[in-house]
Amino acid sequence: MNKANWPLTTAGASSSTKSARRTPSSSSPFTLAERLFSTGDDRRAAKAVEDGIVLLEERLVAETVFHDGMAEVSARYLLDAGGKRVRPLLAFLTAQLGEGVTDDVVTAATSIELIHLASLYHDDVMDEAEQRRGVPTAHTVWSNSIAILTGDLLFARASKLLSILGERAIRLQADTFERLCLGQLHETVGPRDTEDPIVHYLQVLADKTGSLIAASAQLGILVSRAPHEYEQPVFDFGEKIGIAFQLVDDVIDLAPASDATGKTAGTDIRAGVVTLPLLYLRRDAATDPRAADLLRRLDPATIAVTPAAEVDALIAELRAHPVTAETVAESRRFAADAVAALDPLPEGTVKKTLVRFAATMVERSN
Repeated sequence: MNKANWPLTTAGASSSTKSARRTPSSSSPFTLAERLFSTGDDRRAAKAVEDGIVLLEERLVAETVFHDGMAEVSARYLLDAGGKRVRPLLAFLTAQLGEGVTDDVVTAATSIELIHLASLYHDDVMDEAEQRRGVPTAHTVWSNSIAILTGDLLFARASKLLSILGERAIRLQADTFERLCLGQLHETVGPRDTEDPIVHYLQVLADKTGSLIAASAQLGILVSRAPHEYEQPVFDFGEKIGIAFQLVDDVIDLAPASDATGKTAGTDIRAGVVTLPLLYLRRDAATDPRAADLLRRLDPATIAVTPAAEVDALIAELRAHPVTAETVAESRRFAADAVAALDPLPEGTVKKTLVRFAATMVERSN
């Protein structure tokens, strides 16, 4: 279950963790690149990133050709539905610390985006999701088997691409894929009796979302031949900002219904999906009778037989509860830690833009 639905499109990209239960806002007058590269001094880096995104789109189309009618249609299905290309954007940005957006960097970014795309097919099957990027999910259009095999094909193509970049790139991809699988497994199984559920949840977010964002940033350094000492800082940045983003997503899920996004308030809560506000509420329920009462009323079995208007009121009650503000504070803490991880990077456009990227991710409202 990958919840990330990035709110802004990247320049040159087509419009597009929890399955796409929320649709991105189309009301913003600026692309993500325009928001990040805000001054004239940044335009060279911005142009390199934008040109890289154009090349990426061409490569994504080329790498989803399978010379098999069914495979090609299903592989192109979610690609054609759009996407934010944030992971490639980070790779193109960190590559500015080395040789820039070379052909190898575009290859690495294409591989990362294919891995992300593949994970969506698998996530939607496991989540029994009905929509992704504004269209019916692949398994509802065809079948679970078709969706899973399509994801497998995309993973295979991503691996083939990275194989030309050397052993370190392959190892990084393998480590990331392992974390993606473990994160999904741990989410599915849940925390052990001796494990703190909140710690468990944050680790799931780190593995399922943060790991691929971190790998994207690190690959930009590795493949562009930037100084080796920059790899760990940007990796740490990517992992922490991924967690921060998902925590904001937990809060956005509680936002009132919006005609612009088409979302329903409390989609995750209604579906019985665990989020950090709910985990905080469970923690407080042991000592706070009011929290225990709200938790009882938010039980999925109770919600299933509660009139819709009353469920809306319950979601609003949770939104106003201190646990939601605590979730916002936690997301900002992770974002601050992500920025702090960048200390070893040289001052300049890349570092400044990554800091701005962190702010953009946690200050969004949809």
